[in-house]
Amino acid sequence: MNLENRAKASQKVTIIGAIIDFLLAIFKVIVGTLGNSGALIADGIHSFSDLLSDGVVLYAAKHSAEEADDGHPYGHERFETVATLGLAIILVIIGIGIIYDAFERLFSPSELSYNVLLLSVAALSIFSKEALYWYTLKVAKTYKSDMLKANAWHHRSDALSSIVVFIGILGSLNGYLYLDGAAAIVVGFMIIYIAWELGLGATKELVDSSIDADQVENLRNAIGRISGVNSVHSLRTRKIGHAISCDVHVQVDPFLSVSEGHIISVSVERVAKECLEDLNDVTVHIDPEDDETVAPYATLPERAEALGMLTKALFSNKCDGEIERIQLHYLDSRIHVDFYLPLSCLESDQSSDEILSKLHETVDALEGFGKVKVYFSKS
Repeated sequence: MNLENRAKASQKVTIIGAIIDFLLAIFKVIVGTLGNSGALIADGIHSFSDLLSDGVVLYAAKHSAEEADDGHPYGHERFETVATLGLAIILVIIGIGIIYDAFERLFSPSELSYNVLLLSVAALSIFSKEALYWYTLKVAKTYKSDMLKANAWHHRSDALSSIVVFIGILGSLNGYLYLDGAAAIVVGFMIIYIAWELGLGATKELVDSSIDADQVENLRNAIGRISGVNSVHSLRTRKIGHAISCDVHVQVDPFLSVSEGHIISVSVERVAKECLEDLNDVTVHIDPEDDETVAPYATLPERAEALGMLTKALFSNKCDGEIERIQLHYLDSRIHVDFYLPLSCLESDQSSDEILSKLHETVDALEGFGKVKVYFSKS
């Protein structure tokens, strides 16, 4: 996905929305004040809040498209998540304020004036905000932006609240004066509900919640079918803005070469990205055995120390002269050793069994070491 195009599309749809929000807010507040409609004034304040949210979205759209840097090695996608959470907080504050003001008007209702103008502005708000909802939602789906989706629902909340305002004004004009205040209260609660939905999703992402369980299971099955992968464990996923990140441990044959293990990890990354379209960061850990069940290796010597111990023991037993290479395998909580010797060793008086027996005797005396294998080859 082209991040530059994504940012431009996000900024364009947000600027269009901001212009419409600004005009609607002015119309609603002025006409609501003239017509003495608390519901329309509350709706106008809601539209003014959209301008603030549009500003937050513009800022996030610009910065979330930036490439990863030293300070943000995983990219800037979570600017969108923070912006979504910010929108939710703004909506909650506005919703509470509208409800508080509406309760005062509910118990002290006033007659409305400029009836046609009040209904016209409310109707204009319904149609314009619904159009903005569908336009913004289309861009959000095209570029998989939760932030734009949040802003689209913000537009939908305006459309729904304007419907409630329209009904409230219409009821008040027909003698039910309390309906204007009741409509404003309904608008306030609608705003708070939408804020809850948006804030909950953003919070889950910020605390690194996993993606959908079915997606995780599909990913696990896809990786498990790769040739050379014996099992899959410790599979973890999380969302970072519109993207997905994951890390996984795959168990392979413990005696594979490092290069073959690397090729398997490349295959795991490729298959994982084919399985999850929005997956852009995969960390693959190659395991020779299940490290969730095997005892830790903290007490075993690392390679340099282990080779030092072997070299000293071999020298003491006068059997180190012909060894070309030593390969160590950390398995079953022990160190297993492969010795590589030239075929010329077998031309001497010693047989392969005698050589193996001598090396076994040497290694068995060392603490933490296990099985021994000997391989003969031409130099």
